[in-house]
Parts: sequence; C-alpha cells; structure tokens
Amino acid sequence: MTDDSSRSTTFISADNPFGKLPDHLLIEIFIRVPISEWLQLSCVKKQWANLFREECLWHAALLRTFPLAGHATRWPGPIPRGLSKRRYTALYISKHIFSLDDELDEIVGHTYLFLKEQLEISTMPPPASILHGTIIDQFIACGKSRDKVHELASLIWLAVIDNLEENEQTFLLLKRLALEGDVFLPYPYSRSEKVQWRVFEKLFTDFRDCFNHNDYYDVLACAKHKFQPIPAAWLGY
Repeated sequence: MTDDSSRSTTFISADNPFGKLPDHLLIEIFIRVPISEWLQLSCVKKQWANLFREECLWHAALLRTFPLAGHATRWPGPIPRGLSKRRYTALYISKHIFSLDDELDEIVGHTYLFLKEQLEISTMPPPASILHGTIIDQFIACGKSRDKVHELASLIWLAVIDNLEENEQTFLLLKRLALEGDVFLPYPYSRSEKVQWRVFEKLFTDFRDCFNHNDYYDVLACAKHKFQPIPAAWLGY
C-alpha cells in the first residue's frame, strides 16, 4: 500500500486491469496480503470494502491461514462458533495472544471474544460471577478437566483485562470488579487470585489518577481485605 494519492488513483482507475478483476480473483489476491494491510485495502474503493464484509472472503482467508479449520467440528456449550470472520478472528487471537497450537485454539479465541465483548458492551455488563461461570461451563461442556478449565478461564480473564482500552468505562468496570463481593462457589467456578490481583494492580497503577479520594480508600480497603501484604506501589494516593 502507498500514501501517494496519484498512484492510488491510477491503481483503482477503470483503465487499470487490476481494477477490472472479478471478485473471486480479488479475494485470492487479498488473502495473500498481510493482515496488517487489510484495513487499508478495504478503504481503497467501495467494491473492496464490500468484499471484506462478505462471508466468501473470510471463508477463503480462514482456510488459507488455518487449513485445519475446515475439519473442526462444532462444540457444545453456551458460546457459539459463528461465521468465518468470527472464526478467523478467534483463531488469530488464540495464536497471537495465547500461543496455543492444539484442538483448543478456536474455542479459547471465541471465549476471549465473548468475555471482552461482554465487558465492553455497556457500563453495566453482567456480574463477573455469571461471565466466569459461562466460561467455565463452556470448557466443561468440551470435556476438559477441572484443573485445565480453571487454568484456561484464568488465562482468558487476564488477557482480556490486559487488552481493555484505557478509558473511563474501563476504570469504572475494573472498580466494579474490585468491589464485587466474593462469590462462594466451588472450584473451579471461583475466580483465581491472579485475576483479582490484576484488577487491583491495574486500578492502582494505570488508573490511579481516575480515583477520587473516597473511592481510592474504598478500593484500597477492599484490596487489604483480599491480599496481605499489598504492594507499596498501591499506596500512593
């Protein structure tokens, strides 16, 4: 791709043979371009933007990038698989965020997407206990052991928390998660201490300036109740 406007105009002009290619050939070209340039490609002309919205392009990209995806069976549980674009995104996340390379790749990516979207969907997402229970139930339905279920759920929570945008909505969400009461459910339905620790850590480091005086001490008191001792870095208001 290039930022030069005159070259871009020539590239998409009607006189350029590339601009006359049928959709199926354009798709075969686009899926061979690095994914980092797909957004730019989709902005070149309306026809290309439409291709990136259609199932056929994402289905072709899915099978080219993840050849075994075509052999994957549907799984039981509350989190659906979705269409090709969703599946491509889930597999990309599994590979690049979790570095997984086994039969769990896709469902881990879908679970990450489910949790991230639920937490970002509004200022009042479902309680963390419901979201966590849904994740646990998903992996249990797929036949995973209790230890593996607990490990995967914790990894997904940690990855989502680390990848939320740093804005006011995220601050309010993390504060709500920090102040939520302990849920007395049996293992592995209880959230891991690592996840709870990360929530407080981000609040007291990345979002410290968002606190007012009273809120800070409320959250700090909650942290002291959950963790002993707490890091000195959290005591800086």
